[in-house]
Amino acid sequence: MSHALVVLAVSEDAGVSSLIRKFLDSEGHRAVCVSSSLEAIKMIAEGLSPDFLLLDVLKSRSADHLFAPALLEKIDSDRVCVLTDIGDSSWKPLASKWGIQKVLTKPLLRRDVERLLFEPVSAPAETMQACSAANGPNGAVHCEELDNNKFFFAASPAMLKIYRDVRLLAPVDIPVLILGESGVGKEIIAMLLHKYNPRSEKKFVNVNCAALPSELLESELFGYEAGAFTGAVKAKPGKFELAHKGTLLLDEIGEMSPQMQAKLLHVLQDGSFSRLGARSSTQVDVRVLAATNIHMEDAIAEKSFREDLYYRLNAFTITVPPLRERREEIPMMMDQLLQRNAADLGQQAFPISEKLKEAAQDYSWPGNLRELRNFITRTLVLQDQEAAYNDLRARTRLGAGTVKAQFATNEMANTTSHGMRNVVNSIKNQAEIRMIQDALTASGWNRRRAASNLNISYRALLYKIQQHGLMTS
Repeated sequence: MSHALVVLAVSEDAGVSSLIRKFLDSEGHRAVCVSSSLEAIKMIAEGLSPDFLLLDVLKSRSADHLFAPALLEKIDSDRVCVLTDIGDSSWKPLASKWGIQKVLTKPLLRRDVERLLFEPVSAPAETMQACSAANGPNGAVHCEELDNNKFFFAASPAMLKIYRDVRLLAPVDIPVLILGESGVGKEIIAMLLHKYNPRSEKKFVNVNCAALPSELLESELFGYEAGAFTGAVKAKPGKFELAHKGTLLLDEIGEMSPQMQAKLLHVLQDGSFSRLGARSSTQVDVRVLAATNIHMEDAIAEKSFREDLYYRLNAFTITVPPLRERREEIPMMMDQLLQRNAADLGQQAFPISEKLKEAAQDYSWPGNLRELRNFITRTLVLQDQEAAYNDLRARTRLGAGTVKAQFATNEMANTTSHGMRNVVNSIKNQAEIRMIQDALTASGWNRRRAASNLNISYRALLYKIQQHGLMTS
């Protein structure tokens, strides 16, 4: 829209009204903010012709007074948006009755208003509808589309809180450290932080620090000049340069070598670095996010991770819970993954049986969302839910027996923290082996396809196969 807009906002929240008014005024548009639908009706009767209507729903009050027929009959439904607290569904029947599909969740950000008014096709308001899901146990579900066919899903209190934290943190250019087990969706959180940051129009770049040895990681991050080493026939920019004005995710940063940690700390301190073989330095403006599945306190105590780098990265920490701690999300997540995988693979989707969903909730999912995604893909391809159910039940029994035996052995052999750490590492290794074997089987031992399904590099998969002594033929 190139002409000046008139937005009529119905809100009892002075902060929301102030934000809308300040933004629109600064852009040469007009905001009319009232506290009730009756006032809005009066304004229209007096000649106001709004281009857009924003209805702010409060949990503490019934939404009936907002959805006044005398108001909504005067404005097309595609020019009406509901603003709501995440988890509040009281307004949905009324919005559905009037054909209102645009929704924004609080806290309302300046960027939300901008995209809603000026980019209606890709506005955040429409992402909740594009990612459909049944109501959660408490009626609170948030599902949001991201780039590359990825999505964020929250139906548990812990994940809904993470979403609220992300919306508050996203606009502020501070480093965020994302912690959680392998496969819980740390990259998804990083993508969400990028989406709601003013840098979202620029690139989101992801670097897996565990997939490359130190010398290759340095050239990957900082780039190199022609002739810097054998084979460097032309200059290549690094990830920091590619992410200039955007966001860089340093995934698995806990695996970074001490030498690279020192170089990274220098870049974070002054925003400059030198390409390999370069005589001058390069200045960049990048928001850095970091993610890891290791226990940072242990790594610092063991001197494998620099304490000063940790505090540089850890302006704020988001800890993503494992899937076993948010089991209420599993049935809905299964439906989401099946529908998406069916579309990707050209397969016929089918309803997942309640029996299979219950079995999935009983299983511990040591590989988290990555393991669940592979399980759904395998079930979709084989079209045999009974076999999938039996497989899950067998895994559950095996997992319970293995964990019990390992902890019993640990108690007898060594009750120190070092012994406990060995047990935890052993359990993680067993889970990793099972995930790799499942991915290889599902891909017909096509290792490149298996690496893609596991969301790791081909080189990393080969290393893991060799590390665990897995048969490759």
